[in-house]
Amino acid sequence: MSAHTTTARRHVLVVGGTSGIGAAIGAAFLAAGDGVIVTGATSGEVDAAAADATLVGASRAVLDVRDGDAVDALVGGLAALDVLVNCAGVIRRGAEHDPAVFADVVDINLVGTMRCCSAARPLLSKRRGCIVNTASMLSFFGGGLVPGYSASKGGIAQLTKSLAIAYAAEGIRVNAVAPGWIATPLTQALQDDPARSAPILARTPMGRWGTPEDIAGPVLFLASDAARFVTGVVLPVDGGYLIT
Repeated sequence: MSAHTTTARRHVLVVGGTSGIGAAIGAAFLAAGDGVIVTGATSGEVDAAAADATLVGASRAVLDVRDGDAVDALVGGLAALDVLVNCAGVIRRGAEHDPAVFADVVDINLVGTMRCCSAARPLLSKRRGCIVNTASMLSFFGGGLVPGYSASKGGIAQLTKSLAIAYAAEGIRVNAVAPGWIATPLTQALQDDPARSAPILARTPMGRWGTPEDIAGPVLFLASDAARFVTGVVLPVDGGYLIT
């Protein structure tokens, strides 16, 4: 039995769902029998997703979350929406101390999430839907090389709590997952460097890197009827990294 407890086919939008964690989430909703749209920031990302066997059956669209008009057009053009998952994000290690780079990272990760939530609110209200945002371990502590990413993910945590309050009267739940160290192309350099990987694994009680699929399950739970009384939560999915 999947975490999806209702028999009706839901309409799911996974922003940033063409690769990595977002693609695993999109694939999990597809496997649960839902209708899924995944977006990527560029046509190249969207075209690459067409070759992903796990996303067969998903609709695909280009969406740059920095473009408010594009967000409004895509989301507003949907016939219905039950679940919005915000996974679009970037990290630019070192370069984020440049205020212009900092601002761009925050614009994509944090303001982009707000744009999508705001655009989706009317549709989600009609169907008492839900939102799952993507926070991070860096929602809880700092990262010296990534001030923009850390600030944006701290903001995601507070945005999630704030929108959970603001949208509750409309029956919309708003939660977030906070992934730990996940094996994706974004972290490949860390995985490949024993000097950097070893301390990560040593601090992680479960003793391994997470997988994108490890994040997808908790997202499905938060979007399911099993979590119908859960809102405003930022759920760490990190193998215990934060507790050590």
